[in-house]
Amino acid sequence: MRRKHSRANGMRASVAAAARIMAEDGIDDYALAKRKAARALGAPDTEALPANAEIERALHEYRALYQPVEHPERIAELRQLALAAMQALKRFHPYLTGPVLAGTAGPYAQIELQLFPEDPKEVEMFLLDRHLPYETQEGRRFSGDRVHAVAVLTLQWHDVPLRLSVFDPRDERLALKTTRSGKVTERAGIAEVGTLIAGHVGGAP
Repeated sequence: MRRKHSRANGMRASVAAAARIMAEDGIDDYALAKRKAARALGAPDTEALPANAEIERALHEYRALYQPVEHPERIAELRQLALAAMQALKRFHPYLTGPVLAGTAGPYAQIELQLFPEDPKEVEMFLLDRHLPYETQEGRRFSGDRVHAVAVLTLQWHDVPLRLSVFDPRDERLALKTTRSGKVTERAGIAEVGTLIAGHVGGAP
């Protein structure tokens, strides 16, 4: 019984430490925050680590308590920039995803968009025509057990990092995950992001 109680206390400490690290250091990578929390607590990285959902709840609570003004303002600013980027990329069927959508983004967060163009090369031509330098790499997403290749373009959008994941148009109807065993990635279209922003302006949480 004592060992179970100690394990529960250790898990609560890990959740709190990871949430604090994400809030104060501007980290949006849950895995990195978990490793940092484990080291700070003197626990090996191989020990059982808290689930992302637990850390996300603790992160919301931490920011509501210690960053009640600056964090909502930053989220609203990032969502406005995201909406502007989505409107510019409208013909590629953009969706907002990641920490900016979830409301957990730190001060140095990147805006993450999913695009579903008829031809992936059209996105690169769009950026080149507007003299927007970018870097490209390959990524993977999962739908069930099936792997989907994705081109990832990163650039600066009004001094904020913008990450564009460019999918096959047929993938737009699929529930996509970042890992085979992970949960489905939440995403929001232009209208939904506009509603989020309007809710913030109107005083909604």
